[in-house]
Amino acid sequence: MSDGTDSRVPTTPADSVPGPGQGPGPGSGHAPGAEDADYLRRRTLRRGSAGWLLLTGLGVAYVVSGDFSGWNLGLAEGGFGGLALATLLMGVMYACLVFSLAELSAILPTAGGGYGFARRALGTWGGFLTGTAILIEYILAPAAIALFIGDYVESLGLFGLTSDWPVYLACFVIFIGIHLWGVGEALRFSLVVTAVAVAALLIFAVGAFTEFDTGGLNDIPVDQDAFGSGSWLPFGLLGIWSAFPFGMWFFLGVEGVPLAAEEAKDPVRSMPKALSISMAVLALLALITFFAATGARGSAAVAEAGNPLVVALQGDGEPTALSRFVNYAGLAGLVASFFSLIYAGSRQLFALSRAGYLPRFLSLTSRRKAPYLGLLIPGAIGFALAAGSGDGGRMLNVAVFGATISYALMALSHLVLRRREPGLPRPYRTPGGTLTSGTAFVLALSALVATFLVDKDAAFIALGVYAVALAYFTFYSRHRLVAAAPEEEFAALAEAEAELERG
Repeated sequence: MSDGTDSRVPTTPADSVPGPGQGPGPGSGHAPGAEDADYLRRRTLRRGSAGWLLLTGLGVAYVVSGDFSGWNLGLAEGGFGGLALATLLMGVMYACLVFSLAELSAILPTAGGGYGFARRALGTWGGFLTGTAILIEYILAPAAIALFIGDYVESLGLFGLTSDWPVYLACFVIFIGIHLWGVGEALRFSLVVTAVAVAALLIFAVGAFTEFDTGGLNDIPVDQDAFGSGSWLPFGLLGIWSAFPFGMWFFLGVEGVPLAAEEAKDPVRSMPKALSISMAVLALLALITFFAATGARGSAAVAEAGNPLVVALQGDGEPTALSRFVNYAGLAGLVASFFSLIYAGSRQLFALSRAGYLPRFLSLTSRRKAPYLGLLIPGAIGFALAAGSGDGGRMLNVAVFGATISYALMALSHLVLRRREPGLPRPYRTPGGTLTSGTAFVLALSALVATFLVDKDAAFIALGVYAVALAYFTFYSRHRLVAAAPEEEFAALAEAEAELERG
């Protein structure tokens, strides 16, 4: 019996290119052996657990908490006009990225998601850089949301609890426990909670629009020294750029849907459909939430609020039945995003571990086909961060930094594959082709730079984590990659075919 490292499994050096009869991919002359089969058998997810509806719910669940809080802080950076333009540009970025990912996920429907796409297009280094950036996002974001859940629990007076480590621990234990139970059960739970949160946003909008006043949209004092400043752009043109990270809050996380590909029903068809519908729903929610909240109470009133939707409904007055309902629904939105982000992080960790980029034992799955260590270890890290730092805003800024890096690399992967492998079978083709992914690439780089404008410390923390991960990959794991992993086989097939053409 092999231990958790599965040292018998064939590995490939990161820089080697398999020749005819040597590569690990289909068509390259390598027949999967018993060791390969045993290795993958112990690392198997439950296939066919999610149709397009559950995948769509997952895409919305990743993001929905951002409608309840966080986006409004961008008003202090760009004012109403600046945040509106930033949200529009970031919406364009996410739409272009989602259409690019829909094509890539139909080509390679595996749990690797962005790592798998970049591995094929950009090699092992590109795959690792992309996967690590995604992990930074999906490990830090749940830790931050656990803090926000604690704040909501305390503000609502639930069970007399305060925002402290027992609440954070309960979040991780309960919701990781549901994930360990099974992916189908987990995604159905996520869909129900997400539906409650979305319904609450629509009800909020109806109530808030009854008090809509256009005069409140531009009530933030103008900085006369800012270039291009005015009533709609109180902090000038630079304010638009500074608001990019907050415009992202309406969409941050939707790119994680492809991580469910191995557990989806007919992923080639369901993944593009789920991505497209998720993005459409999120764009609609962003539009009505942004205008309803700022128009009901004024931009200045909600700019610094921890619960902007509640402030928009009641201001400094007494709580109303509607504001109480929205407050409770905000907790549901936070739970939905927390729950789904744990799922996404575990699948990215699973794929990187299965391929040998991270310690291989992390990808072992249980009898219920759940990557239990991929859930428990990030959960322990997330709980420690939440209990130890208490700075949810900083952790989310670190997560946004990692996200923007992954967006740029995934968009670049689409560009490279379209140019280098035009004949690659594409069951779904991105509307606009390379123009679409090129737009996502440019806007992602702009958003990456914008994170330095908002929180330099968070950006450097993320870079520090990156440096440690790169050192591990450089000196250890890149020499021990698992050839039998689906993403590695897919990339090796392309390398073998290219070698045959050159020979």
